[in-house]
Amino acid sequence: MPELPEVEMVVRMLRSQLVGRRIEGVELLWERTVDRPAPEEFSRQLTGATLTAVGRRGKYLLFLLDNGQTWLVHLRMTGKFLVRSDPGQEAPEGALWNPTHIRARLWLDNGAYLLYIDMRKFGRFYLVADPAEIVGDLGPEPLGEQFTVAWFRDALQGRRGELKPLLLQQHFLAGLGNIYVSESLWQASIHPQRIAGTLTPVEIARLHTAIISALQAGIQNGGTSLGDRQYVYPNGQLGQHQHHLAVYDRAESCCPRCGYAIERIIQGQRSTYFCPVCQAAPGQDSSDDFLAERE
Repeated sequence: MPELPEVEMVVRMLRSQLVGRRIEGVELLWERTVDRPAPEEFSRQLTGATLTAVGRRGKYLLFLLDNGQTWLVHLRMTGKFLVRSDPGQEAPEGALWNPTHIRARLWLDNGAYLLYIDMRKFGRFYLVADPAEIVGDLGPEPLGEQFTVAWFRDALQGRRGELKPLLLQQHFLAGLGNIYVSESLWQASIHPQRIAGTLTPVEIARLHTAIISALQAGIQNGGTSLGDRQYVYPNGQLGQHQHHLAVYDRAESCCPRCGYAIERIIQGQRSTYFCPVCQAAPGQDSSDDFLAERE
């Protein structure tokens, strides 16, 4: 599933191509993509509207319209947008998408087409007057001003669950997913099964820095396109951050910090990757000597 850096890259590319464009028509090829309002009303309200801004909240894309409505999109596992000069009825040779997976097609006043492609059909559209109806319960943005060390310390206090599943909860912190949580915990040298409320002030500060650093690196490298190639830019190109990952999807590879083999475990039905040496397991001696050498 695209995480904050991937959604941010999609937003940046769509912003430059869509802001100021008028939507001339909407074709829904799989109506259940639209969560609200009814598909017919969704198409009616989009048709003739001009896109005034494109933004992001957590993993949601937000398209602001000049009629006062906001179109929100959650890409889920396989959703993607492409901007093309044709309706996409035939994919070019080597394309990373299939025309049969187009779920919505919008044509714009400059002759371009905005295609929404979703193989698994999990992505959803929302058209609302107030975006808070959809994203109001999300936690702070980890690259925003609210995400301070003090906020993080207070938010973790008394938490009895494991740290990694907590960081994946969008109501706790918006935008993080499996990739960047694993990378952040590795950077901070903290085991993913640590009880969240047991982190020391030093560890909290280190993890706070690591989360910001991991997300910024993901954006700088254009997002992560894994082997399934589900995440692509709106122009069809791939991100490059997969070549810079330290632990995610690298089980049995050597930890780039200590050289020990990366391990994979399951937490909450999701894969977690970590180094068992420089991310001390709960109940084991911490890697104090190792961390002291780093610091």
